[in-house]
Amino acid sequence: MNYSYNGQTVFQDAGNKLSLSNACSYCRQITKHHAKTFYMATRFLPKRQQNPIFAMYALLRTVDDLVDLAEDKLSNGQLTRQEINRSIDEWKTRLHDCYAGNHGNDPILMAWQDTIRQYTIPIELPLDLIDGVAMDIDFTTFETFDELYVYCYKVASVVGLMTAEIFGYSDKKALQHAIDLGIAMQLTNILRDIGEDVDRGRIYLPLEDLRRFNYSQEEFMKKTMNENFISLMKFQIERARRYYQSAEQGIAMLEKNSRMAVEISSRNYSEILKAIEENDYDVFSKRAYRSLYQKLSTLPAIWLKSMITG
Repeated sequence: MNYSYNGQTVFQDAGNKLSLSNACSYCRQITKHHAKTFYMATRFLPKRQQNPIFAMYALLRTVDDLVDLAEDKLSNGQLTRQEINRSIDEWKTRLHDCYAGNHGNDPILMAWQDTIRQYTIPIELPLDLIDGVAMDIDFTTFETFDELYVYCYKVASVVGLMTAEIFGYSDKKALQHAIDLGIAMQLTNILRDIGEDVDRGRIYLPLEDLRRFNYSQEEFMKKTMNENFISLMKFQIERARRYYQSAEQGIAMLEKNSRMAVEISSRNYSEILKAIEENDYDVFSKRAYRSLYQKLSTLPAIWLKSMITG
């Protein structure tokens, strides 16, 4: 049996019997392909924590891809909403089976099953994530930040809560800071992707914030750059940075060997906000990103900080 990803065979199993080693390799390849910054940060984790993190990412990525594909097929009339609901429910059933001890010879679920044997990760967390990404199928613009917060929690903060269990922590307060890091990173995603989302007919920023800065939905959809939009962006960036600042307090509560990986992810993601500023807040025609050199240049300071605070 061949196990392929992105058109490439990750491994072959002539005996049609999946091994845990091959399952973990499969999850690693998915992570490496889709999340280069995350993958780089994960390499600083102890070996015993790397495979569980790869399994978690592969699980979440698969669910995300499932919803993206369903969304495309729905818009093209290839699937009905009922068929999509059945597909999502089937994945939830498979997840319940996995927690009950049956991975169904699926490499991702086998790796995830091994993870939940080692760490206490409630099934409610991945189920929340499935519900969160499914919100994109019948997308409705958020009226308030409270509504956006729920979305960010489900698609990002639950990931922080799962990783916290794998990383280990000395204080339960670390979990709230993990939630805050998820909120910060998802807000960063939203700000970075504004132009792409407009092309899809979507506004993820709360409408109450647009009204606050006298910037209309029509201007947003026309990608209008003006002083009101810049003020709106400055407000959103400051909000995201407050969540990053809260998240920073939780890093010291993690097990020492896990801190550098989280710090790298947080620092490099927060730097996207700086890139937006450097682009004069033009998120309509420019995509904010950090180069590999810029990402690597943060490592010495992060390493030194980990030595001082560790």
